Amino acid sequence: MAEYGLTVTTGDAPPVGAFDNVYVTLLGTEGQSNRTRLTGGGAANGSEKVVMSSVMSTFTLGCLLLVQLESDPMHESRDQEWFCSTVVVTTPEDDDVFFPCYKWLSAGELVLLRGGRATKAFEDYYPQLREQRQNELAQQKSAYKWAKYADGMSHVLSVKDPNSLPAEVRFSFSKAKQFEYRMKFAKDELSEKGVLDTSARWENFESMKNVSWFTKSTLSERVSQLWKDDDFFAYQFLNGVNPHVIRRCSELPSNFPVTDEMVKPFLAEGTSLTKEMKNGKIFIVDYKIMEGLPTTVVDGKRVPLPAALCLLYVTPEKKLLPIAIQLGQRPSEANPIFLPGDSEADWLLAKLHVRHVDALHCLLVSHLHNTHLIAEVFAMATLRNLPMVHPLHKLLMPHHRSTLHVNTVARAVLYGPGRLFDNSSISAEGQLPLMRRALARLTYASLRVPEDIAARGLESIPDFYYRDDALRMWNVINSFVKAVVSYYYPLDNEVSADFELQEWANEIFTYGFLGNAASGFPSRFHHVEELIEYITMLIFTVSARHNSVNMGQMDYLSWIPNGPLFLHLAPPTVKGKATMDDILLTLPNISFGSVTMSHWFLSEKYKDFVPLGQYPQRFSEPAVLRMIEDFQAELSTISDTIVKRNEELQLPYLYLNPKETENSVTI
Repeated sequence: MAEYGLTVTTGDAPPVGAFDNVYVTLLGTEGQSNRTRLTGGGAANGSEKVVMSSVMSTFTLGCLLLVQLESDPMHESRDQEWFCSTVVVTTPEDDDVFFPCYKWLSAGELVLLRGGRATKAFEDYYPQLREQRQNELAQQKSAYKWAKYADGMSHVLSVKDPNSLPAEVRFSFSKAKQFEYRMKFAKDELSEKGVLDTSARWENFESMKNVSWFTKSTLSERVSQLWKDDDFFAYQFLNGVNPHVIRRCSELPSNFPVTDEMVKPFLAEGTSLTKEMKNGKIFIVDYKIMEGLPTTVVDGKRVPLPAALCLLYVTPEKKLLPIAIQLGQRPSEANPIFLPGDSEADWLLAKLHVRHVDALHCLLVSHLHNTHLIAEVFAMATLRNLPMVHPLHKLLMPHHRSTLHVNTVARAVLYGPGRLFDNSSISAEGQLPLMRRALARLTYASLRVPEDIAARGLESIPDFYYRDDALRMWNVINSFVKAVVSYYYPLDNEVSADFELQEWANEIFTYGFLGNAASGFPSRFHHVEELIEYITMLIFTVSARHNSVNMGQMDYLSWIPNGPLFLHLAPPTVKGKATMDDILLTLPNISFGSVTMSHWFLSEKYKDFVPLGQYPQRFSEPAVLRMIEDFQAELSTISDTIVKRNEELQLPYLYLNPKETENSVTI
């Protein structure tokens, strides 16, 4: 008789279910063991449960290939799923073979686990392993099917109800409860305060501070004090919730006829707009992407949505300031250019409309489309094309955690007819064309941080903390990815020969970017360096980039005048007639403002938060485990640098601290 020891970890995902309804069979090159019920003592390791058991075989199984786990369909707890993190098998020769699982088993379900070194398809020698690999991918493609959401948009998972998602991609138990509670609390709070169905307007700015008890943070308080200031207005294009729009302006757009004479009073003495553009001191934000979108109808009329342009200037004191605003793409007498020397009401109204369109751009383009929907494409392609034993499946799955669940929820409650964002200026009718435009404009280069910063001419603009932190993060992620990818793909021909990898890239290109070669996204890989760059982009996008547009929402957008998602009145067509009362009349009424502000919970940290660089053990190779440790150490160094920097800033930039950056798009 040969005895094989088992160490089974049930994980920290309560309720994990009963382990005594699970059967284990070991499969090796010389045959398979008896089907054995998992029994034995165990102990808690933190929140995990470790079960020690054994499997007997009448003969030695040879090279151990697979572990089969099967949940008893007739067990008394058959309605409860069972979660398994890992299985370690100790052979009679005292070798430990590691089998990652991270799956839920429901009654009657069977799963085959692969152990040992991560492998590519062409490296599988044994027929049993090739068959298991093919069967796993067939099952995954059946479970995760692409669906067309709308013409011109990336495909999505063909599941509409989050409860119908496979257990492995659903929210954790704790997150599901916490998410449900927060949504209910936000709704109950607004209902209790009687602000859900009222057309009443704000009496003054002070009254806006009392809408929600939970939209408070040190930064949000500062925002409510600084929102009128020009330097704070400009600062947000660099370090606010949407640092992805500003770019250097070396030549004015033909539809933005700002003259030297207009802005001369706001430039340094003895210079001109033309000279400062040549010197690289002029910057622009342009929201042309928002032009002509259908907007929400109120009282039979569509509310305004100006596709604004704003010109900014870096002063000799290295301060960024706005110097001209045009609230529409087509210049005319009825579309004047607003200047800092205009009346206080005119200038504040112009900035208010820019903040309005920037907040919408952030939520629907920079955040929802360019991180959430793109992350869903990455996750789907990984689940469908890379089996669990594939090295990139092991590397990437922690970066896909909860993404399919949160996106399914978003489609159910956030965007679309009658959903939360329908309370913004862009109606459900306008949200789809906006995201179509976003996809058409999104390029591979724009998601690669060094190229994006250079393309936007932002290498030397002062006090750009997003740039500084993003480049640090990019470089450390790239170094880690290079180490891991080069370990498994030492030669270019191994990249070319990996047909699972090539199909992964092709599905992202086809279903995510609709086969648009102009996007620059590759449909296949030829070289190791190409793959390293791509994986770096993916990990940065779903972690750091997402964090940069998500976690500042409460800080910067919960103060309604600084990030209104809805405005009642169109911009002035004649300068000099606006009053400060017009600001309150333009802002969303109490109902619109309160509902859109209730998205505060989207930027809250949840109990199951997993910071960037933390990986559940899927790899068994000591070399790769050391790479992960080195990655974590580098991220910790970045974190310390950012904390030290922020201690010296009046407005700290918090959103790319690795210790506060989620590993994946989870909210």
